[in-house]
Amino acid sequence: MQHYLDLHLRPDPDTAAHHLLAALYARLHRGLVELDTTQIGVSFPGHDDTAPSLGSHLRLHGAESALERLMATPWLKGIGEHLSLSGVALVPAGSSHRQVTRVQAKSSPARLRRRAMRRHGWDAATAAERLPEAAAERLRLPFVTLGSRSTGQAAFPLFIRHGPLLPQARQGPFNRYGLSHEATVPWF
Repeated sequence: MQHYLDLHLRPDPDTAAHHLLAALYARLHRGLVELDTTQIGVSFPGHDDTAPSLGSHLRLHGAESALERLMATPWLKGIGEHLSLSGVALVPAGSSHRQVTRVQAKSSPARLRRRAMRRHGWDAATAAERLPEAAAERLRLPFVTLGSRSTGQAAFPLFIRHGPLLPQARQGPFNRYGLSHEATVPWF
């Protein structure tokens, strides 16, 4: 991860920043699926976990060649006028590192009940008693609302966690959202 590329959303009086970011991220996902790459990671330098918000700044991380291959595709078509782009640049020396991961909540008690009925042989009444609506896990993390082109899944919240700062980089693949439970991205 020696190179990066910054994409800043320009303020738009007609469209909220989180809607523009969701549109940008959906296009990035499609671009990564079409490139069939696991070598590009993302981070959100302006994220705020207390708000929660991902901000209006998306940073792509990867080898110079991988970033240039992505930028040579039309993945920004239709949203480019809402962005200011930096060129591909070297990561500053001495940068920290962090994992940027997807977090999935166990938020659907109905789904948990169905699973418990299959796995434990419970009837519906037992499952409802043992897994009440209050059992839903609610995340207070920033997210974007997306659909998935690779699986065909309808709109869902993609919760994103920026892990703690680490002194050393960790290698590994990124998924088609640019997230990884193994690899880190430079943080500066």
